[in-house]
Amino acid sequence: MTDPVIGRRAFTLGIVAGAALAGTAAPAAATGLAEPFFEEATLWDSSAGTLANYHVHGLTVLRDDTILAFCEGRHEVCDAGPRDLLLRRSSDQGRTWSPTQVVVPSVDGQSWGNPALVHDRTTGEVFLFYNLSARLPENTSCSGDTGSLHLISSTDGGLTWGQPRVLDDLFTRFDYQWALHSPGPGHGIQLDNGRLLMNVAHRRVIVGNSVAERMYGIASVYSDDHGRSWQATGAVPVSADYPINEARLVQRADGSVLVNGRAAAGGNRQRIVSVSHDRGLTWSPPKLDGSTGQFNAVDAGLLGYSQDRILFSRPDAPVRYNMTVSVSYDGGHSFRYHRVVNPGRSYYSDLARLSNGTIVLIYGCDGDIASFPLKVNVCRFNLEWLTQGRDSTVAGPRISEQAVDLARLAGVRPSDGSVAVVREATARGGARVVFTPAAVGDHLEYPVTVPRRAEYDLLLRYYRSTGGGLIDVTVDGTRPRNHVIDTTSEHAEGYDVLLLGTMRLAPGRHTVRFTLAGAGRGGGQSLSLDELSLIQAPARADADDDITVDNGALGYAVVSGTWASGTGVAGFYGGNYASHAPGDGTATVRWRPALPAAARYEVKVSYTAASNRSRTATYVVHHSGGSTPVAVDQTVRGTPDARGGEWVSLGTFDFAAGIGGAVELSDTASGYVVADAVRFSRRS
Repeated sequence: MTDPVIGRRAFTLGIVAGAALAGTAAPAAATGLAEPFFEEATLWDSSAGTLANYHVHGLTVLRDDTILAFCEGRHEVCDAGPRDLLLRRSSDQGRTWSPTQVVVPSVDGQSWGNPALVHDRTTGEVFLFYNLSARLPENTSCSGDTGSLHLISSTDGGLTWGQPRVLDDLFTRFDYQWALHSPGPGHGIQLDNGRLLMNVAHRRVIVGNSVAERMYGIASVYSDDHGRSWQATGAVPVSADYPINEARLVQRADGSVLVNGRAAAGGNRQRIVSVSHDRGLTWSPPKLDGSTGQFNAVDAGLLGYSQDRILFSRPDAPVRYNMTVSVSYDGGHSFRYHRVVNPGRSYYSDLARLSNGTIVLIYGCDGDIASFPLKVNVCRFNLEWLTQGRDSTVAGPRISEQAVDLARLAGVRPSDGSVAVVREATARGGARVVFTPAAVGDHLEYPVTVPRRAEYDLLLRYYRSTGGGLIDVTVDGTRPRNHVIDTTSEHAEGYDVLLLGTMRLAPGRHTVRFTLAGAGRGGGQSLSLDELSLIQAPARADADDDITVDNGALGYAVVSGTWASGTGVAGFYGGNYASHAPGDGTATVRWRPALPAAARYEVKVSYTAASNRSRTATYVVHHSGGSTPVAVDQTVRGTPDARGGEWVSLGTFDFAAGIGGAVELSDTASGYVVADAVRFSRRS
C-alpha cells in the first residue's frame, strides 16, 4: 500500500464550511497565535485494499513523536472472522506513513482483534495488547464467544516486535465466568507514578446467555515494573443496568482515574463511567454520565491532552454519523467546545497528542454498511482549529471556574421535606445531595458568594433517577435562560449537565433556589444535585437548543393501539421507527418533551417517506395557545440532518416550561402512518 495523500478535508479556520460560531475569538493573525489547521489522510480503504474491511483501531505517539496506528485487517466483514493486525508508522508527525505491516497475521482463520497500545515514557517500550477470538460451534452470530488476551512489545519504535505472552490467567479469580477478554481498543495510559494501565473488557460466552446474562464488565491490567509483569485490577462492579464494554481511561488532575465506556447493549445511550482513587486498583459502582451527550453506543476516543484539558471523540448522533471532537476543562465532567470533523458516516475513533500539541485522530468513516466503515482515516489538527480560536497552547482558554459543591449543606435551607447526602465517587466532589420535598413548591436555597462583578456561565451537574422530579432554578428570584429540568432517568441512573445560561452577577452574596416544580415524566418528585459551576470565559460555550424525543425514548408513549417497529425504510432517527396501518383514529402515540424554559419552539418531525405512506398524516401540536393540527404528506422526504432523521417543520409555537406540551399522531390517515421522532428547536 502506498503512502496516502492528504484527503478530502485539508483547510484552515477561515475556509471551513459552517465554521463561524457565536463567541469565536479574534483570528490567529490578530493575536499572534498559531494558525488553525486541519489535515486528513486515508490509511486503509476497503475499496482499494486487499482485504474485505478495516475496522477497530489503536493509536499512540512515542517519545520521538513517531505515531503508531494499528487496525484490524478483516478478511470478512465480520467481528469474529479471520483478522490480521496491521500497523502503519509515521516518523514525521503524521505527514507521511509507511506501507502497511502485518504484525499479527491470521493463520488458518485465526481472529486477532482489539489492538490497544500503551507506551512507557520512561523506557520508550511500547506494548500492544490484543485478543484471539473464537466462536463456539453452535454460535450462528458473527461475534466471538471467547477471547484470549495477548501481549507483545517493541523496543525500537514499532519496527520489530517480541514474542507474545498470554495473560488469561490474570482473570481466573473473578467469579463471573468471563470467557472473552478484550483490551481497549485504542490505548491505555501511564499514570503519574509510572504505572502502566490498560483497560480490559470482559463478558461470558454468547451461546446460552442473553445480553443481561453476559455479565459485561471491566477489570484492567497494570504494571509497576515497566511491563515485565502484569496484574489485574479489581473489577468495576458488574451490573446488568450498566453493561460497560469498550472503554478508555484517563487520569484527572487530582490523580483519580476515570473509565468511560460504551453500553454493550447498543442503542442511543449515554456513556457509562466509573472512578478509581487508588490509581486503578479498585473502582466505584458505575453510573451513566451525560457530559458527552447521548449518542450511538460505539467505541469512542478519550485523551488526557494536558493538565487541564480532556478531549473526547465520537459519532455525535443516534446512528454512526457526525464524527465530533470535544474539549473539557473540568476533568471530563462537562465539555465546553465541540467541532464536527466529518458529518457523514463515522465509526470507532481514538486520539493522541504530539509533543507540539498537535492532535491526532484516527476514525472509521464512509461506506454504506451501518456497523462497518469503508475507510480508516487519520486527522491532524490543533487546538485553535478544534475550538475555533477560543483556546490555544500559547494563550490557553482563559477560563476560570468557581465550583459550588451542592452536597455541602452549610447555610442551606430546605423549605420543607428531607435532605440527605449520598457519598459517591462519580459525584464531582465525592457526594451528592438528595432532596425529598413534602409537596410541589418546596425548595432548597444555597448561599453563593461571588468575588467580582462579571458575566458568569451557570453550569449545573445533577443526578437522574427513576424517582426524579422537575427542578425549577432561580438566582435571586430570576430564572436563567434554561431553568426547568426533568431529572427522570431513562436507561439507568446517573449524572447529567445543563448550561443554565449566562447571568451578570454583582460581587457579594446571592441565593440560588432549587424548587420542585412538579413530577417528572416517570412520576417521581425527588431532586438530587451535585455541583453548580460559575464560569468566566471570553467566549461562549457551544450549546444545543434542540430537544429531541425519539420513539421508544423517555417522553414517548403509545397511548392506544399497536404500533409496529420497523427499520425497512431508511431516513429514520435513532434505532427504528413505529408505524400503523390507516385506521379510524383509535391508535395514537404521543411525544412529550421536557422544555427548559417558556419560549417559542419550532416543531419538526422525522419519518421515513415511501409511496405507501399517508399523504394526510395529521400531527396535533399541544402548545400554550391551544392545540393545532398539521397535516404532513409522508410520501415526501424531509430534510436530512447529520445527526440522523429526515425532518419537516410543523411550525413555530409558544410552549410553557416543563412537560406540559406535547405532539400527538393517530392512525386517521390515507395510508400507513410513521411515528419516528419529534424535535423542538428553540427560536426565542
